[in-house]
Amino acid sequence: MDHDSITGREPTHRVRLTLMSSAPDAARRRRATVALKESLRELRNQLALLNHQVSAHLAIKDIDLECLELIARHGPLSPSALARRAGLHPATMTGILDRLQKGGFVVRERDPEAADRRAVAVRAVRGRNGELFRLYAGMNTAMDDLCAGYSEDELALIAGFLRRATSAGHTATGDLANG
Repeated sequence: MDHDSITGREPTHRVRLTLMSSAPDAARRRRATVALKESLRELRNQLALLNHQVSAHLAIKDIDLECLELIARHGPLSPSALARRAGLHPATMTGILDRLQKGGFVVRERDPEAADRRAVAVRAVRGRNGELFRLYAGMNTAMDDLCAGYSEDELALIAGFLRRATSAGHTATGDLANG
């Protein structure tokens, strides 16, 4: 039995070997993290370009499309609630809603649940969904094909990562907005 076995300490050469092998692991992890962040930025850019093309086909502004998505996912919403979700000034929201209503994408209706009878809720018009689905059909098909190459567990892992990344983005946005 050697001295290190009696004292319960690792031999010095094992400690050094462990420290040396963890340095390349940390470097590989950093490179993988950087590559992941770069991929997310590239994805964000590509999705922005796709949304820009969809907006152009619909003859609306990019921000209008973003607000339409918020209304479709979380609506009906009051204009002020939509402005908060979109991080926009309420006066800016009025112009966006005017354009979306003129284009037949949303309607403004009295909010029956509001104490103030003048309160309005904005609702997406379902009849325009077909046009949106058609414009996103290529991306949706590509995503279906991409997802087919992953197991359910892998898809759940990716979905979990994306939810957590979205939450981190939400927090960072709030931090910037609150100064």
